[in-house]
Amino acid sequence: MRIEFVTCRGGLELLNTQVYHYDAFTKTPNMGNPAGVVINADHLDNENMLEIAKKVGFNETVFVLGSDKADLKLKFFTPGHEINLCGHATMASLYCLKSRGLIKSDFITIETNIGLLPIEFLHNNGITMKMKQGNPQFVSFEGDTEKLLHSIGLASYEYDANYPIVYGSTGTWTLLIPIKDLNSFSKMKPINSLFPDILIENPKASLHPFCLQTYDKDAFMHARHFSSPYSGTIEDSITGTASGVMGAYYLTYMKPELQSISFTVEQGQEMNRDGRVNVEVNKINDSIMDVYISGTAVYVGEL
Repeated sequence: MRIEFVTCRGGLELLNTQVYHYDAFTKTPNMGNPAGVVINADHLDNENMLEIAKKVGFNETVFVLGSDKADLKLKFFTPGHEINLCGHATMASLYCLKSRGLIKSDFITIETNIGLLPIEFLHNNGITMKMKQGNPQFVSFEGDTEKLLHSIGLASYEYDANYPIVYGSTGTWTLLIPIKDLNSFSKMKPINSLFPDILIENPKASLHPFCLQTYDKDAFMHARHFSSPYSGTIEDSITGTASGVMGAYYLTYMKPELQSISFTVEQGQEMNRDGRVNVEVNKINDSIMDVYISGTAVYVGEL
């Protein structure tokens, strides 16, 4: 299947490119996580895309291109640089294309910088996208834990030392920090400029503190997500790739005896942008897991 793109005009007049604003992982405008979406991006190069992402100013803007390998190609840019994969921007762009009738099938493949990923569209009280992520990878954090916690406004006793602090990735690297108590999250105040000197193994990683206490009784994990200073942003309101890797973390470090897990992540309450990500992880063998996230999105307007 090949998607045919239409040319759009109006709104943000930059390189004759229309940018749409969608909020992901929510059905309510101005909740969840905002993304800029450009659906006809084949005429843009990386420099153009970065210029647009800076102008938009969201944590990520996604660009939809044609592909010789898959049904379409997605490229993701923060205001500071390109990233390999972004869960919420994927949800935003695919919801945009599906709701506008530009995707007909309920099963497609997308090309990303981490490879080809399958997508399924579910129709349960609206459009839901189920996205497979990359195979999870973990690397130990060997830096100073006290300095790390200070960089997000916490004391060392608030870290849950029963579990390790590790870098995790299903496409984008983040540092997973287990926290004991939900009350710690409202106290967090990131000093993003300190992150690179603390993250000695991966200075460009983001930080993702999380815990197993939640505001919503139907959620299983709560989290916040603090951006790398190289990204040009401070905090992500609700994060798809990091939610997926939290599921892999749970099966690797918290409950390794389990073969699968399915749960909901809540995030964004501290930013007044409440959102939800559904996570599903299945072990294939000791080194491979299938990681899926699912969620919806909503159209907000033209930029």
